[in-house]
Amino acid sequence: KGLLAAWPEGGPKLLWKARGLGAGYSSVTTSGGRLFTCGDLEGSSRVIALDDGGKVLWSAKVGKEGAPGWGGFAGPRGSVTLDGELAYAVDQWGELACVEIATGKERWRKSYTGDLGAKRPEWGFSESPLVDGDRLIVTPGGKGGAVTALDKKTGEVVWRTGEFTDGAQYSSVLPAEIEGVRQYIQMTMESLAGISTDGKLLWKAERKGRTAVIPDPVISGNIVYTTSGYGVGNMAFQVSRKDGAFAAERIYAGKEMKNHHGNVVLVGDHLYGYSDERGWVCQELKTGKALWQEEGKLGKGSIACADGRLYLRAEDGPGTVVLLEASPEGWKEHGRFDQPERTDKNSWTHPVIAGGRLYIRDQDLLLCYDVSGK
Repeated sequence: KGLLAAWPEGGPKLLWKARGLGAGYSSVTTSGGRLFTCGDLEGSSRVIALDDGGKVLWSAKVGKEGAPGWGGFAGPRGSVTLDGELAYAVDQWGELACVEIATGKERWRKSYTGDLGAKRPEWGFSESPLVDGDRLIVTPGGKGGAVTALDKKTGEVVWRTGEFTDGAQYSSVLPAEIEGVRQYIQMTMESLAGISTDGKLLWKAERKGRTAVIPDPVISGNIVYTTSGYGVGNMAFQVSRKDGAFAAERIYAGKEMKNHHGNVVLVGDHLYGYSDERGWVCQELKTGKALWQEEGKLGKGSIACADGRLYLRAEDGPGTVVLLEASPEGWKEHGRFDQPERTDKNSWTHPVIAGGRLYIRDQDLLLCYDVSGK
């Protein structure tokens, strides 16, 4: 709240820049005046902690470095999950480490492929783990169970989804409460599913992807909205409960939003994101109707929202960042700037807004801007 409603010419004030994050696409998470991310450094994938001025405090090994899959995209993809004194991170190879926030000391680790029998998706594991109560919920995928609950303090397996055994894709498992029942929502190449807090499959809907399924589902009440790229488009499902049994009914499907990655956000009753072949799109959640689209103002990229404004970040060129009003009435821009010291890599890391700061990561570089309205 209380953020700048418009940016001055050239963008908001750059407070500091930091290096030492290594290769990768992990975004930053923040707690207690510290920042956390992941990167390939010193021959391994690592969790990295920084202070609120960008100084690296410590780094801790997760697994090996490198670039799984076609294209040579090195480094971790998921972000660090923080919970009390502990941090959790999954690297591109499916190594999961739990470390102490204060020191980086390892508490426990699990291997998706070695311990949980998972098969790595083409471009590596990309999930940010979910903490729920005393459990850590993750998606290794595979015959042992697509979704797994671990004891967050010890890493011991609590349950696996024996009825749901799809392979992992690239979206993160999400918590929801639908028809009064807490559950976990996950999307794969084949399905969209709801899982109970004890690992039972509550419902499953066919929802086929192509090549890669990356964006997280969007959950609003009992509507679960999905989108992915490679020509698939968007689908929305209404989840209902009758006589104790859940079912998911598809309420629409279309090509209005073909979001490859970068995700979509829901603000009020409207979705915003970048659609392949259409540009930036505003879509009505309940009907799927596209209210506007804009191709010429900014290229493909990622999105975040804070205080009624959308923060858009282009994936290529100068890595332009745009402040946009979250309005179903059209493209209402309130400032932009080009990222300094751009690398030659795609700027796929999502923008993060926290504590009146905007964080922009480009591989080894982290930029911190003041977007507070003070």
